[in-house]
Amino acid sequence: MATPLILKRALASLAFGEWHGEDYDVLANGVVVGRIFTSLVAPKEAPWFWSLAHAHVSNRRLTSGNAATRAAAARAGCRRARTRSA
Repeated sequence: MATPLILKRALASLAFGEWHGEDYDVLANGVVVGRIFTSLVAPKEAPWFWSLAHAHVSNRRLTSGNAATRAAAARAGCRRARTRSA
C-alpha cells in the first residue's frame, strides 16, 4: 500500500519565511517531499506550481510542473511521488 501524501499549509509547518495562504507542503510519513503553491510567473491558465524533492521521485521522472487548480497540482505531484514514498 502506498504511503498517503498529505497537504499542509506551509505557514503551519515552517517557523520562518514569508508564505501566503496558497503555499502547501506535501508530506509523506511526516517528511516534506514537495511543495504546491500559486506562482506569480505561471501562465494564467495554470497558476498552481508543484515540485517534488528529487530523492522522492523514481526513474528520473518529471519533478515539477504547473496545473490549473490545486487539486490538479496535487494529483500530478502525487502520481510521481507515490512510487518512491511507499
